[in-house]
Amino acid sequence: MGTPTYQPRVNVSGSGWRNPPTAGPADGARRPSHQPRPDEDQSGPTGPKPRPGYGLRGPRRNPHVLTAESLAALTLPVGDDGVIIGIDPQNQPAVLSLLRPAPMEIVLVGSMWMAQVLALRTVATGARVAVETARPPAWGQMAQAAGGGQQCVSVFDVRQIAPQGPSVSSPVLVIRDMGARPPRNQLAPSPWQTVLTVLPFLGPRSPQMLGRADLVGLQRLSPEEAEVVTRIMRLPENVGAVLPTLSDNAMLWCRRDGDHQFVMTQPTEAETNLLGGPRRMD
Repeated sequence: MGTPTYQPRVNVSGSGWRNPPTAGPADGARRPSHQPRPDEDQSGPTGPKPRPGYGLRGPRRNPHVLTAESLAALTLPVGDDGVIIGIDPQNQPAVLSLLRPAPMEIVLVGSMWMAQVLALRTVATGARVAVETARPPAWGQMAQAAGGGQQCVSVFDVRQIAPQGPSVSSPVLVIRDMGARPPRNQLAPSPWQTVLTVLPFLGPRSPQMLGRADLVGLQRLSPEEAEVVTRIMRLPENVGAVLPTLSDNAMLWCRRDGDHQFVMTQPTEAETNLLGGPRRMD
């Protein structure tokens, strides 16, 4: 059997792989095979040609330059950061900055329902929540549902909570739910850690707790409780008179300097399915 012979491949269309051409009278000298012929370069598609190693040339425009006098006219609209807790009387979002670089104490005179709504919305911002409570089963379902399967909410029995190690990348909201006479907090104050104490109603130690709190949230109170809170928080008399008439999803947030804001918390469908409707008492 003889050795097979193959006919040389002939490039008919002029595209694809090509054999290096030989020098001829039209070329004058041998041309590198990777460079196109002059007639091929001219007949190629129009438009920007790539630069070796740099791709296509960008648009030819002058850079945008501002004068120093024009900088004052630039503004960046940035709202408050934090947890959206509801809407204010002007129907605008009410944002509460729960986690800060400095330690913070909050007292919530209200229901576990409101505390759990705040916990869920805090988890939604990427923070962790630790709950020290005398009723762990009441917090267990919410803790399992929060975080989409991740362990974002931890529940501890009374006096069993451990240091949480808060940081700027992992802030912590500690919720203490132990009735009207909660024991002393065992956790040391720490940056990026906020302690929220839930009181179902005002007890003997409540005036002291309200007096040292950085922020106080109030659901509906009795007339006697409203008088105490109005005096301690230095609220206007007309504001204190409204506290006994608040609906189940309305709150007053205030500070010791008299600054205050009414907020209506509107639960989402997911929050309602998990926690039920708004309520003042659990």
